[in-house]
Amino acid sequence: MLPHTPHHPSAVLTVNIGRAMPSAHTDCPAGTGIDKRPVDRPVRVTAPGPKGQAGSGLAGDSVCDLRHHGGDDQAVYAYAREDLDVWERELGRELANGSFGENLTTSGIDVNGALIGERWRVGSELLLEVTSPRIPCRTFAGWLGERGWLKRFTQAAVPGAYLRVLEPGEIRSGDAVEIVHRPDHEVTVAFLFRAETTERELLPRVLAAGEALHPEARRTALKYRSAKAI
Repeated sequence: MLPHTPHHPSAVLTVNIGRAMPSAHTDCPAGTGIDKRPVDRPVRVTAPGPKGQAGSGLAGDSVCDLRHHGGDDQAVYAYAREDLDVWERELGRELANGSFGENLTTSGIDVNGALIGERWRVGSELLLEVTSPRIPCRTFAGWLGERGWLKRFTQAAVPGAYLRVLEPGEIRSGDAVEIVHRPDHEVTVAFLFRAETTERELLPRVLAAGEALHPEARRTALKYRSAKAI
């Protein structure tokens, strides 16, 4: 949705964290932590632990439904401010940083064009690795309150990126983001999203991302390839 512009420095506009709150749009007893708000202090980011047992990589940030969210391979969620701006115009409403439940609202970085396995240095300490796109759920749809939101979000294919923590560190709003490694394959966040949603025939090609690929995406792709081979 946006081209990377080298004259626009890549940065984290805001670091956003959320507290658990009740929601009619989830069957998780703990509610949801989707209501992320910018914080004006440093936030410690670490690998939280295995999915199903651990939540967010950001200290103080709530992830409630551990079946589908959180864990080492979904420790941090990033969404581009430029893409939020496009959605603002399309929806005719303001979308504050954190509106999509993202931990990092970025500027000047093509989040959906990021390659699986791409590594970002955020600030001076934190090293993140891109793992997968966000797949929209009914909690997200309920939170936004937009009619047909799941279909609309899926068709747009600008899902934002989940990242794992390779080197922990403190981050704060305004930190620079430097892409320090770009792997040699075609599998971007948007490509993997389309493969997992609207263009399943792309699934075998996502395996080119190798070990960096989210384990669930790998299993899905292998299962699809095996079924097609029969």
